[in-house]
Amino acid sequence: MKPEGLGGAVGLSHLFLCRVVRAGDVVVDATCGNGFDTLFLARLVGERGRVWAFDIQPEAIRSTEKRLFDAGCLSWVKLVNAGHELLADQVRENVRAAVFNLGFLPGGNGGVVTGEKTTLAALDQAAGMLLPGGVITVALYTGHPGGAEEAALAEHWAANLPSRGFNSWKSRQLNRSALAPYVIVVEKQPSRQS
Repeated sequence: MKPEGLGGAVGLSHLFLCRVVRAGDVVVDATCGNGFDTLFLARLVGERGRVWAFDIQPEAIRSTEKRLFDAGCLSWVKLVNAGHELLADQVRENVRAAVFNLGFLPGGNGGVVTGEKTTLAALDQAAGMLLPGGVITVALYTGHPGGAEEAALAEHWAANLPSRGFNSWKSRQLNRSALAPYVIVVEKQPSRQS
């Protein structure tokens, strides 16, 4: 599957996901929102795979469900109307990728945003269940109240992962505003085979 281009944080995240996720994999969309990332992941893993998609807002779950149904992908996606901090309570298997698109639901209630404590808990859980060679992508938005603090927390988290187990990257567009969304990508180092 070809990503949509590098015009923003989500496009860059998708580029990394295309490189790593394969048919039959298990992946997580930690913040499904309107379902665009969920659908992208569902198409990557195919019907032999599984996508776990989380959101605390019922309207996000409904929107994602409709998008998946219309695309014929709903049967291999598990929608969870709960916060991403409950990831490990729901997903009992290792995953190839976890996607975080932080902030608020576009077109929804802008007062409902992801938060520092729940995001940190979810990132820790995702890192603990990531397969070798797997990735976590985090799209960060700093232009809303609390966004800069959450981004700083995510950066601190990624920067403090052990370098013997993870590769952590931060990428932002140089020809955009300092408030433009940017991406953190964390890779669990691949297993060394002799």
